[in-house]
Amino acid sequence: MAEVIRMPKMSDTMTEGVLAKWHKKVGDKVDSGDLVAEIETDKATMDFESFQEGTLLYIGPGEGDAVPVNDVIAVLGEEGEDYKALLEAEQNKAGDGDSGEAEEKAAKEEEKPAKEEKPAKEEEKPAKEAVAEDEEEEDEAAASTPEGKRVKASPLARKIAKEKGIDISKVAGSAPGGRIVKKDVEAYEPEKAAPAAEAGASAKPAAASVVAGQESFEEVKVSQMRKTIARRLSESKFGAPHFYLTITVNMDKAIEARGRMNEMSPVKISFNDLVLKATASALRQHPNVNSSWLGDKIRYNHHINVGVAVAVDEGLLVPVVRFADAKSLSQIAAEVKDFAQKAKDKKLQPSDWEGSTFTISNLGMFGIEEFTAIINPPDSCILAIGGIRKVPVVGADGTIVPGNEMKMTLSCDHRVVDGATGAAFLQTLKAMLEDPLRILV
Repeated sequence: MAEVIRMPKMSDTMTEGVLAKWHKKVGDKVDSGDLVAEIETDKATMDFESFQEGTLLYIGPGEGDAVPVNDVIAVLGEEGEDYKALLEAEQNKAGDGDSGEAEEKAAKEEEKPAKEEKPAKEEEKPAKEAVAEDEEEEDEAAASTPEGKRVKASPLARKIAKEKGIDISKVAGSAPGGRIVKKDVEAYEPEKAAPAAEAGASAKPAAASVVAGQESFEEVKVSQMRKTIARRLSESKFGAPHFYLTITVNMDKAIEARGRMNEMSPVKISFNDLVLKATASALRQHPNVNSSWLGDKIRYNHHINVGVAVAVDEGLLVPVVRFADAKSLSQIAAEVKDFAQKAKDKKLQPSDWEGSTFTISNLGMFGIEEFTAIINPPDSCILAIGGIRKVPVVGADGTIVPGNEMKMTLSCDHRVVDGATGAAFLQTLKAMLEDPLRILV
């Protein structure tokens, strides 16, 4: 018996999916577990395997088409089986709303020919009438040049000349009496202008050259990922009352410690890894920051899962380092590198990006000194990391010495975290980065 295959819900935020690629075609035999298609969700491109067996009788959407979750995308059954009744039944489930829209569309299509009768008649006008239309009221359009010479031109020709920055007195008219019409202006080229000015006895200043250019643009269809980013961050920015706290950290000891760690670590440790580990340790001391706003209640998380914002071509993904406070720096470094590669290859799974309790966004590697980030809901905070820069600092003895500083900005949801709570967290994080041994305590 024929069965429909529906667009699956492959993440908690997915409302529709895009058929990136079909791996089967109509008439192919499908076994349970066979790869049928690749589906682009709001986070990644994922493989869709069949849970049914049979012959692929029907494929609805083509590659690149967006389909709402639970809509029919294919039909599977026995070879030669009639599936049209099944499809009609599925279409009838769409409800009266869809049928009303269809009737309205049909009514509009019927009215369309009637509306098009007028343009059809206008096309039958003789060529002479079309010329006269361009030259309408041409006598009234006559204008005088600075030299007192009268120029006869149609209103349309004058309008086009003004838009193109053309001195209409330089254009030669082709209509009776030397009148200038639309085609004369469009065909006008400054370098081929009539040599009337050259014949003048007195030299005149050269006319200002007209810079001609062409406006152009490209429109790109919004991807599923970008749609989700737009929706979620808009809800966060305009729904959560953000406030921001910025602190400056001396990174001299962190730079020294990282250099010594990388002499022994099997994986290269980055400054981002150091910040992530220090953040997880600071969150253990400030559980109110490791919280989530759930509308009618606040969740204070006992586990620490830190999301790391990773930039990809289509937007931003936030894979999660779980139980970050219990992991070593080398474990964190290896995990973050693996996530970054998966994100770029679109191989992240829902389990990789779900469940964060706090988020870090680092733009220091792009030369950004300081910025504010939008909270990743339902987290109550996100930490924005700037780049390390060498600056003059006042030493312990009062002398000016070179130092390395980094700015961090904490975005807080004021419904959950108060200013004093956020400030205390930043003070602890600053102390840990300025003395990395505290991270290990």
